[in-house]
Amino acid sequence: MPVNGLSQRLDAFVSAVGRLSSWLWLAVLVVVLTNVFSRFVLSAGSIALEELSWHLFGIAMMLTLGFAVVKDDHVRVDVLREKFSLRAQAIIELAGIVLLALPIIALMIDALVPYAYKAFIYNERSQAPSGLPYRFIFKSALPIGLLLVAMALFSRGLRCMTLLFAFPRAVLPTAKPGTNPSSQSK
Repeated sequence: MPVNGLSQRLDAFVSAVGRLSSWLWLAVLVVVLTNVFSRFVLSAGSIALEELSWHLFGIAMMLTLGFAVVKDDHVRVDVLREKFSLRAQAIIELAGIVLLALPIIALMIDALVPYAYKAFIYNERSQAPSGLPYRFIFKSALPIGLLLVAMALFSRGLRCMTLLFAFPRAVLPTAKPGTNPSSQSK
């Protein structure tokens, strides 16, 4: 798909957040391994560690979903898609983004922002006696992650529009250092 100025900036932002957030997976790994070690080797399980592992997992997942959309690594039914022309793919993708994905994400964000805000206002914490406080941090990652997905999908929709209608106007992709820019457009 051709790139335009706005989609390029949106993709860069979502990608930067995704790359930074992907380091959370290392924290998930450390917490899970620590919990497994303490539970099965030391016979001393921790509710807080268990909750932290799924909090970190959820936050990492939500903050990296948009990155998967930007990189086109998300799940889709490629069996049918590959049989269509690039133009037909762009029409179907644009319709799916505008008619399904973005409205559903908007409804979800609309429901999740008050959900996270209530957790903050009431200083919600785990119901387990030794569980984690500050549940609003985890709950806030849900609408933020969906906003990143919406930004990535909006960018993808703009790219479809550039292909279909030549608006917004396409820009050449920026050359990577040490490469010949004229060879990238071929």
